[in-house]
Amino acid sequence: MTSRVTFISPAMSTSLRQARFDDGGSIEAGGETRARAVAGALPPGARVVVGPSLRCRQTATALGLNGSEEAAELAGLDVGRWRGLTLAEVGAGEPEAVARWLADPASAPHGGESVEELCARVARWLDASLGADGRTLAVVEPDVVRAVVVHASDAPAAAFWRLDVLPLTATSLSGRAGRWNVRIGQPLETAEAAEVPSAGGS
Repeated sequence: MTSRVTFISPAMSTSLRQARFDDGGSIEAGGETRARAVAGALPPGARVVVGPSLRCRQTATALGLNGSEEAAELAGLDVGRWRGLTLAEVGAGEPEAVARWLADPASAPHGGESVEELCARVARWLDASLGADGRTLAVVEPDVVRAVVVHASDAPAAAFWRLDVLPLTATSLSGRAGRWNVRIGQPLETAEAAEVPSAGGS
């Protein structure tokens, strides 16, 4: 049996725009409008899960993903006392700690969770999804998508910071026999655009 999981990053929010560690803020009005516009283009999902942050829950609602279950295992990276601050603010106050954090995935100078711990947590959830019947749709933070790609591609945790995840993009995995194939960062389209065949297509 082939398992399929599509991870969707949340719509644009002020904290994402400012490179601010999640402060619990809402998605922007423009992000909500775009999410509603692309809702009809999502593949059907037998199971819908959502990360516990407000912006993930709001994005799922705007996408019309009703009946979703909250998955604590798919929470974003716990950055401890840095929560709500921008990377620039933290860098100005704790430059050595930030440098250590970015260079060493086992480091957690903020008192929260290391990148390695995040990747391990997400990997456990993903491996438990192997063998699931039907497609799972998951609305999760960008750092969770990074952790997904790191695990699915057998990349080292140090590759985490080399992956960019844009708002409202889909990263799709298909897996069987203990391995995953990855399609990264597809932009979500409106239902109308999705119905238009590509040039030369049938």
